[in-house]
Amino acid sequence: MTTQAFRTEKDSMGEVCVPVSALYQAQTQRAVNNFHFSRHTMPVMFIKALAHIKQAAAITNAQLGLLQGDIADAIVEASQQIIDGQHLDQFPIDVFQTGSGTSSNMNANEVIATIAGALLGDAVSPNDHVNMGQSSNDLIPTAIQVSAALMIENQLLPALRSGPQFSDMTLSD
Repeated sequence: MTTQAFRTEKDSMGEVCVPVSALYQAQTQRAVNNFHFSRHTMPVMFIKALAHIKQAAAITNAQLGLLQGDIADAIVEASQQIIDGQHLDQFPIDVFQTGSGTSSNMNANEVIATIAGALLGDAVSPNDHVNMGQSSNDLIPTAIQVSAALMIENQLLPALRSGPQFSDMTLSD
């Protein structure tokens, strides 16, 4: 039997124990503790879609002068790592969670903030820097649409291109 080490994270709701190796923070751990209905986590393309949106928001917020350039650059790089398939094990949220997807939004914010903070060598806030006013009620439906587009581009179209050739067939075939 192995023993997992934990660290204590603090937020507005108090303290919670989070695995030492986790890139996520208190909000994600609370969701893991409270919403463990199945063994199914969010789909990879959905997680990557969240990272695409967070990346685009950081670029836009920097262009608008709302986010410091070095923090935005770190968020962009952290998001890109997730888009590239790194850190996907840091998204333990059950597919059955709160209705608006706030747990998934916060999970992405916390992981991206932790990675960005490590890249920057300074703290990056999941709320103030990564989320920066994004509503889960807007973000999650957008992520669903972006993940569908990613799956069409990366899975469906390549499968159709490599599948049987229908151009030589007639209706009688």
